[in-house]
Amino acid sequence: ATLIMQRFPVVLGAINIALNAFLDKSEPPEKMIRNIVVLSGKARKGGLLALENEKIKNPYLARGIRMAVDGVDPQEIIQIMRIELRSLLQRHETGHKVFRFMGATAPAMGMIGTLIGLVQMLKTMNDPSSIGPAMAVALLTTFYGAVLAFLIFIPIAEKLEDRTKNEKTTLEIIISGIDGITKGVNQSILEDKLMAFVAPKMRRR
Repeated sequence: ATLIMQRFPVVLGAINIALNAFLDKSEPPEKMIRNIVVLSGKARKGGLLALENEKIKNPYLARGIRMAVDGVDPQEIIQIMRIELRSLLQRHETGHKVFRFMGATAPAMGMIGTLIGLVQMLKTMNDPSSIGPAMAVALLTTFYGAVLAFLIFIPIAEKLEDRTKNEKTTLEIIISGIDGITKGVNQSILEDKLMAFVAPKMRRR
């Protein structure tokens, strides 16, 4: 049913997104802010070219810094990065939909299996000893459908949504940080601006 709703590459992409969600090794937002503030300080002292040889782990931040160093117009940089952000959110939204759909249909598929099992059971009504085992097998499909839905597919969808929110926040921080770096904003002001993205209890200098 999922493959009817979505093309196979989309389903495969959703599975990859789910795996990445559980293997997430991204930096906490507050650590990302500290890194951006450090980069901002270096850029203010030595110009944007001072960031040319910086080793930056986050590919999104590294791409933004590279464009800034290459002299790309700051507005163009922000526009490109926002396009990338929208693209990422769209991919993740597709992943949510795939696993939500699987979670919604798994119990129904289990019920279909149960109905098929009951039909098979009715064919053997002349043998009372076979009714119990046949009924057990029929009901197991409902159980498996519920397990797949509520212990696997729906939790994965929830995990993806949570990961998407966190990643969106991180990317918004990076976009604002790149904007501040290219404009030469004071480090303290930039840090205060970026910390607005973080929950108050996490705003530690």
